[in-house]
Amino acid sequence: MPNRWMKSIKLLLIPAVLLLLLAGCGSPGIGESYPLESVSTKDKGQTSRIYRAENKTVPEVAQELADQKQPDEISKEDDQHMFLVYPDELYHVQQDQAKPSDTLIEVDTKEYVRENYDSSFLQGYILASVLDDLFDGHKKSYKGSYRGYSSKEIYKPSGSYHVPSEAEKKVAPPITKEGTGSIFKRSDSKKKSDSSVGQDGNLFKKQDSSSSGSKGKITRSSDGSSVSSKSSSIFSKPKSKSPPRTKAGSSGRITKRR
Repeated sequence: MPNRWMKSIKLLLIPAVLLLLLAGCGSPGIGESYPLESVSTKDKGQTSRIYRAENKTVPEVAQELADQKQPDEISKEDDQHMFLVYPDELYHVQQDQAKPSDTLIEVDTKEYVRENYDSSFLQGYILASVLDDLFDGHKKSYKGSYRGYSSKEIYKPSGSYHVPSEAEKKVAPPITKEGTGSIFKRSDSKKKSDSSVGQDGNLFKKQDSSSSGSKGKITRSSDGSSVSSKSSSIFSKPKSKSPPRTKAGSSGRITKRR
């Protein structure tokens, strides 16, 4: 009786586990994403993208971004502004002045920083050596007054921001913070070798028929009938459809041709 109960429980658990695994694969809801909210694009590679992190502080978001993508430099912890410096971009993590419970993530190209930002404002957050590299050692020649998207109405950039189009969203997808799971993209052209059930412990792989067992060989005998080889073939020996023959010299017993 206990064995029957165990078998019943296993039969109920297997479908539940499969459903959980399928729900976790390819689901865009796994992980937490910061949607693209606004874009400013000018010539000479000047691009700025704005993302929103709802109900999160500046230090929290800055740490999440640093954990996801290690920066070359990160500014000290601050409730209003934090900066993450990458080889080709500057992340300006800032409190939204219009909605203080939210944090804005501004991703600027170096060209945008050089042409728009107030270098004296950045000096309060970024090391002088990093700032010199960011401005190519010519901070004085750049006379921007910009201090970030949250104060763009006061310290205006040279260009204007707009709601991103579908094409711009494709070019710059949402920043995704990896949570307890990961986002997987299904491949359009899976190799057959990756599709075997149970192979390498993968539950979702189907076995490739070309790799299962040895291939049999079909030969034709002298009387014209097809005969399979004795090796482990996927084909069975064909049955003859010709009428039975009577064994000569016997008592009329009918035997079937083998």
